[in-house]
Amino acid sequence: MQQILVNGKATDSLSALDRGLQYGDGLFETLRVSGGTPRHWERHMARLTRGCRRLGMPSPPVEQLAAEARQVCEGGQGGVLKIIVTRGSAGRGYRPPEAPTPSRIVARLPAPGYPASFGQDGVAVRVCDTRLGMNPALAGLKHLNRLEQVLARAEWQAPDIAEGLMCDTQGRVVEGTMSNVFAVRDGHLLTPELSQCGVAGITREVVLELAARLAIPARECSLEIEDLMQSQEMFLTNSLIGIWPVRRLVDCSFALGPVTRRLASALEHAHA
Repeated sequence: MQQILVNGKATDSLSALDRGLQYGDGLFETLRVSGGTPRHWERHMARLTRGCRRLGMPSPPVEQLAAEARQVCEGGQGGVLKIIVTRGSAGRGYRPPEAPTPSRIVARLPAPGYPASFGQDGVAVRVCDTRLGMNPALAGLKHLNRLEQVLARAEWQAPDIAEGLMCDTQGRVVEGTMSNVFAVRDGHLLTPELSQCGVAGITREVVLELAARLAIPARECSLEIEDLMQSQEMFLTNSLIGIWPVRRLVDCSFALGPVTRRLASALEHAHA
């Protein structure tokens, strides 16, 4: 069952003049709901606030979003909480209004039906042909412009492929279509640096902090597909899937190794 609030009202309609629809002028957050409570709420709100600041648009009060989140999550146990903030409605043209009135959408949606085996036994992934354009001004943001991901996800229909990896125009691995990427090589945890493009995921952030707490050496760096294929372990992260071990990439197989297991266990208990 889904529940949707648009600017505080129970509806699924938004003005056709909204800049989120017209230009993708906005941001979104996707949170896992467990026991009726959105996980990592403060982290998501901090990222949303930072993103609004970078786009030069007002951020809705966190207290307002929290009240609306409680309203849509009330009476439900699990699922997905999606929050969308746009610059609101305005006249024609790319120029942002001087005093925008942001639109906000707060929705609780059903949880995706991923097989439990994806988290337990691992997944097979492919390499996408679609490349990510590099733009430091938008790097890290979870903005509404997702056409690159749409094109990449349209590249395959095979049900045994759970995710596709995306590279930038220089051939460096950035992320999955819906996830961040980690590799383990010689006991070191590696993840692509995101200064030019890509989404700085909340679970990615948490995993890097957990690695430091567990004394697992970790760093953000430039990685190519060949680097991943030479790793001993590999896994994917996002707020809904947690950690999915990768068992196959192209013609390389990976074991569910000790670093992945330690981090998956620690993540399951990280509710802050």
